[in-house]
Amino acid sequence: MELLKIDNLHTIASDDESMNILKGLNLTINNGEIHVIMGPNGAGKSTLANTILNSPKYIVKEGNIYFDGQNINELKTNERAKLGIFMSFQSPVEIPGISVSNFIKSALNTREKVQLYEYIKELESTMDELGIDKDKEHRDLNVGFSGGEKKKNEILQMLMLKPKLAILDEIDSGLDIDAIKTVSKGINMYKNDDNAILMITHSSKILEELDNYIVHVLVDGKIVDTGDKSLVKEIEENGYKKYID
Repeated sequence: MELLKIDNLHTIASDDESMNILKGLNLTINNGEIHVIMGPNGAGKSTLANTILNSPKYIVKEGNIYFDGQNINELKTNERAKLGIFMSFQSPVEIPGISVSNFIKSALNTREKVQLYEYIKELESTMDELGIDKDKEHRDLNVGFSGGEKKKNEILQMLMLKPKLAILDEIDSGLDIDAIKTVSKGINMYKNDDNAILMITHSSKILEELDNYIVHVLVDGKIVDTGDKSLVKEIEENGYKKYID
Protein backbone atom coordinates (compact mmCIF):
# COMPACT_ATOMS: atom_id res chain seq x y z
CA MET A 1 0.00 0.00 0.00
CA GLU A 2 1.24 3.47 -0.89
CA LEU A 3 2.32 5.34 2.25
CA LEU A 4 4.20 8.41 0.99
CA LYS A 5 3.88 9.97 -2.44
CA ILE A 6 5.81 13.07 -3.47
CA ASP A 7 4.70 14.54 -6.76
CA ASN A 8 6.74 17.15 -8.68
CA LEU A 9 8.05 18.80 -5.50
CA HIS A 10 9.75 22.19 -5.88
CA THR A 11 11.24 23.69 -2.72
CA ILE A 12 13.07 26.94 -2.02
CA ALA A 13 14.90 28.26 1.05
CA SER A 14 12.71 30.52 3.17
CA ASP A 15 15.60 32.93 3.83
CA ASP A 16 16.63 33.12 0.16
CA GLU A 17 13.75 32.61 -2.24
CA SER A 18 16.11 32.67 -5.20
CA MET A 19 17.63 29.40 -3.96
CA ASN A 20 15.82 26.53 -5.69
CA ILE A 21 16.70 23.32 -3.86
CA LEU A 22 14.25 20.61 -4.88
CA LYS A 23 13.43 20.85 -8.56
CA GLY A 24 10.55 18.56 -9.47
CA LEU A 25 11.31 15.63 -7.18
CA ASN A 26 9.13 12.51 -7.40
CA LEU A 27 9.16 9.65 -4.91
CA THR A 28 6.76 6.90 -3.84
CA ILE A 29 7.26 4.76 -0.74
CA ASN A 30 5.02 1.79 0.02
CA ASN A 31 4.40 0.08 3.33
CA GLY A 32 7.07 -2.49 4.10
CA GLU A 33 9.82 -0.70 2.17
CA ILE A 34 13.16 0.87 3.06
CA HIS A 35 14.25 3.68 0.74
CA VAL A 36 17.79 5.04 0.88
CA ILE A 37 18.67 8.50 -0.44
CA MET A 38 22.29 9.10 -1.40
CA GLY A 39 23.93 11.97 -3.22
CA PRO A 40 26.65 14.62 -3.10
CA ASN A 41 26.65 17.41 -0.54
CA GLY A 42 24.15 20.14 -1.36
CA ALA A 43 21.97 17.89 -3.49
CA GLY A 44 18.85 18.47 -1.36
CA LYS A 45 18.75 15.31 0.76
CA SER A 46 18.15 16.97 4.12
CA THR A 47 15.87 19.53 2.46
CA LEU A 48 13.67 16.65 1.33
CA ALA A 49 13.49 15.22 4.85
CA ASN A 50 12.72 18.59 6.41
CA THR A 51 10.14 19.49 3.78
CA ILE A 52 8.19 16.31 4.47
CA LEU A 53 7.79 17.50 8.07
CA ASN A 54 7.17 21.13 7.07
CA SER A 55 10.30 22.81 8.41
CA PRO A 56 9.97 26.63 8.35
CA LYS A 57 13.39 26.75 6.65
CA TYR A 58 11.82 25.65 3.36
CA ILE A 59 8.86 26.70 1.23
CA VAL A 60 7.01 24.42 -1.18
CA LYS A 61 6.49 26.40 -4.37
CA GLU A 62 4.98 23.61 -6.44
CA GLY A 63 3.98 19.98 -6.11
CA ASN A 64 2.24 17.85 -3.51
CA ILE A 65 3.06 15.55 -0.62
CA TYR A 66 0.59 12.76 0.13
CA PHE A 67 0.78 10.64 3.26
CA ASP A 68 -1.43 7.61 3.74
CA GLY A 69 -3.67 8.90 0.95
CA GLN A 70 -4.00 12.43 2.37
CA ASN A 71 -2.55 15.62 0.92
CA ILE A 72 -0.52 17.09 3.79
CA ASN A 73 0.74 20.28 2.10
CA GLU A 74 -1.24 22.52 4.45
CA LEU A 75 -0.65 20.58 7.66
CA LYS A 76 1.61 21.89 10.42
CA THR A 77 4.60 19.90 11.64
CA ASN A 78 2.84 18.57 14.76
CA GLU A 79 -0.17 17.53 12.68
CA ARG A 80 2.07 15.58 10.31
CA ALA A 81 3.78 13.94 13.29
CA LYS A 82 0.42 12.88 14.73
CA LEU A 83 -0.40 11.19 11.43
CA GLY A 84 2.64 8.98 12.00
CA ILE A 85 5.72 10.69 10.51
CA PHE A 86 8.89 10.62 12.61
CA MET A 87 12.25 12.20 11.87
CA SER A 88 15.62 11.73 13.50
CA PHE A 89 18.11 14.56 13.24
CA GLN A 90 21.74 14.77 12.18
CA SER A 91 22.52 16.75 15.34
CA PRO A 92 19.88 16.04 18.02
CA VAL A 93 19.35 19.05 20.28
CA GLU A 94 19.80 19.07 24.04
CA ILE A 95 16.65 19.94 26.01
CA PRO A 96 17.32 20.74 29.67
CA GLY A 97 14.46 20.29 32.11
CA ILE A 98 12.71 17.30 30.55
CA SER A 99 13.90 13.75 31.00
CA VAL A 100 14.18 11.17 28.25
CA SER A 101 11.31 9.21 29.82
CA ASN A 102 8.99 12.21 30.18
CA PHE A 103 9.77 13.46 26.68
CA ILE A 104 8.73 10.17 25.07
CA LYS A 105 5.73 9.78 27.39
CA SER A 106 4.51 13.29 26.55
CA ALA A 107 4.77 12.54 22.83
CA LEU A 108 2.80 9.32 23.25
CA ASN A 109 0.15 11.08 25.33
CA THR A 110 -0.67 13.39 22.41
CA ARG A 111 -2.19 10.33 20.72
CA GLU A 112 -3.68 8.52 23.71
CA LYS A 113 -2.98 8.39 27.42
CA VAL A 114 -0.33 5.83 28.25
CA GLN A 115 -0.52 3.35 31.11
CA LEU A 116 2.50 4.25 33.23
CA TYR A 117 3.47 0.74 34.35
CA GLU A 118 3.28 -0.71 30.83
CA TYR A 119 5.09 2.31 29.43
CA ILE A 120 8.04 2.06 31.85
CA LYS A 121 8.24 -1.68 31.27
CA GLU A 122 8.42 -1.25 27.48
CA LEU A 123 10.81 1.71 27.71
CA GLU A 124 13.30 -0.13 29.90
CA SER A 125 13.06 -3.28 27.79
CA THR A 126 13.77 -1.29 24.62
CA MET A 127 16.68 0.49 26.30
CA ASP A 128 18.11 -2.91 27.21
CA GLU A 129 17.81 -4.06 23.59
CA LEU A 130 19.72 -0.98 22.43
CA GLY A 131 22.33 -1.17 25.16
CA ILE A 132 21.31 2.19 26.67
CA ASP A 133 22.15 2.60 30.36
CA LYS A 134 19.06 2.77 32.58
CA ASP A 135 20.26 6.01 34.18
CA LYS A 136 19.68 7.76 30.84
CA GLU A 137 15.94 7.30 31.36
CA HIS A 138 15.93 10.03 34.00
CA ARG A 139 18.58 12.30 32.47
CA ASP A 140 17.64 15.52 30.69
CA LEU A 141 17.09 14.85 27.00
CA ASN A 142 20.48 14.54 25.26
CA VAL A 143 22.16 16.78 27.84
CA GLY A 144 25.73 15.58 28.30
CA PHE A 145 25.16 12.66 25.93
CA SER A 146 27.88 11.65 23.48
CA GLY A 147 27.15 11.76 19.75
CA GLY A 148 26.52 8.02 19.71
CA GLU A 149 24.23 8.20 22.75
CA LYS A 150 22.18 10.93 21.10
CA LYS A 151 21.72 8.83 17.96
CA LYS A 152 20.73 5.77 20.02
CA ASN A 153 18.24 7.98 21.81
CA GLU A 154 16.70 8.93 18.46
CA ILE A 155 16.25 5.25 17.68
CA LEU A 156 14.75 4.68 21.14
CA GLN A 157 12.17 7.39 20.41
CA MET A 158 11.36 5.80 17.05
CA LEU A 159 10.82 2.38 18.62
CA MET A 160 8.62 3.76 21.38
CA LEU A 161 6.54 6.05 19.16
CA LYS A 162 6.06 3.40 16.45
CA PRO A 163 5.49 5.83 13.55
CA LYS A 164 4.17 4.76 10.16
CA LEU A 165 7.13 6.45 8.43
CA ALA A 166 10.57 6.94 9.98
CA ILE A 167 12.83 9.49 8.28
CA LEU A 168 16.43 8.93 9.37
CA ASP A 169 18.63 11.85 8.33
CA GLU A 170 22.25 10.67 8.54
CA ILE A 171 21.52 8.67 11.67
CA ASP A 172 24.91 7.01 11.19
CA SER A 173 27.05 10.14 10.90
CA GLY A 174 29.88 10.30 13.41
CA LEU A 175 29.23 6.82 14.80
CA ASP A 176 31.80 4.10 15.40
CA ILE A 177 31.26 0.54 14.18
CA ASP A 178 29.64 -0.67 17.41
CA ALA A 179 27.19 2.25 17.51
CA ILE A 180 26.29 1.72 13.85
CA LYS A 181 25.48 -1.92 14.63
CA THR A 182 23.26 -0.84 17.51
CA VAL A 183 21.43 1.68 15.33
CA SER A 184 21.02 -0.95 12.60
CA LYS A 185 19.62 -3.36 15.19
CA GLY A 186 17.06 -0.75 16.21
CA ILE A 187 16.05 -0.19 12.59
CA ASN A 188 15.52 -3.92 12.11
CA MET A 189 13.49 -4.05 15.35
CA TYR A 190 11.26 -1.26 14.03
CA LYS A 191 10.80 -2.49 10.48
CA ASN A 192 7.62 -4.39 9.56
CA ASP A 193 5.12 -4.74 6.73
CA ASP A 194 2.96 -1.87 8.01
CA ASN A 195 5.57 0.88 8.18
CA ALA A 196 8.37 2.29 6.05
CA ILE A 197 11.76 3.96 6.31
CA LEU A 198 13.32 6.83 4.38
CA MET A 199 17.03 6.88 5.17
CA ILE A 200 19.55 9.51 4.14
CA THR A 201 23.18 8.42 4.33
CA HIS A 202 26.63 8.95 2.84
CA SER A 203 27.96 5.59 3.99
CA SER A 204 27.26 1.96 3.17
CA LYS A 205 28.25 0.73 6.65
CA ILE A 206 24.77 1.05 8.12
CA LEU A 207 23.28 -0.64 5.06
CA GLU A 208 25.31 -3.82 5.60
CA GLU A 209 22.88 -4.91 8.33
CA LEU A 210 19.77 -4.19 6.25
CA ASP A 211 18.09 -6.18 3.49
CA ASN A 212 15.85 -5.43 0.54
CA TYR A 213 16.23 -1.69 0.35
CA ILE A 214 15.73 0.64 -2.62
CA VAL A 215 18.45 3.19 -3.40
CA HIS A 216 17.86 6.60 -4.97
CA VAL A 217 20.55 8.98 -6.14
CA LEU A 218 19.63 12.62 -5.55
CA VAL A 219 21.55 15.23 -7.53
CA ASP A 220 20.72 18.92 -7.92
CA GLY A 221 17.25 18.60 -6.45
CA LYS A 222 16.08 15.58 -8.47
CA ILE A 223 16.25 11.81 -8.22
CA VAL A 224 18.41 10.83 -11.16
CA ASP A 225 18.82 7.09 -10.60
CA THR A 226 17.16 4.26 -8.66
CA GLY A 227 18.37 0.74 -8.01
CA ASP A 228 19.12 -1.97 -5.46
CA LYS A 229 22.13 -2.46 -3.18
CA SER A 230 24.39 -2.93 -6.22
CA LEU A 231 23.96 0.80 -6.86
CA VAL A 232 25.56 1.53 -3.49
CA LYS A 233 28.62 -0.49 -4.46
CA GLU A 234 28.85 1.38 -7.75
CA ILE A 235 28.71 4.72 -5.96
CA GLU A 236 31.40 3.64 -3.52
CA GLU A 237 33.68 2.71 -6.39
CA ASN A 238 32.98 5.59 -8.77
CA GLY A 239 31.32 8.36 -6.76
CA TYR A 240 28.71 10.59 -8.39
CA LYS A 241 30.82 11.69 -11.35
CA LYS A 242 28.58 10.18 -14.02
CA TYR A 243 25.55 12.05 -12.64
CA ILE A 244 27.28 15.42 -12.42
CA ASP A 245 29.40 15.60 -15.57
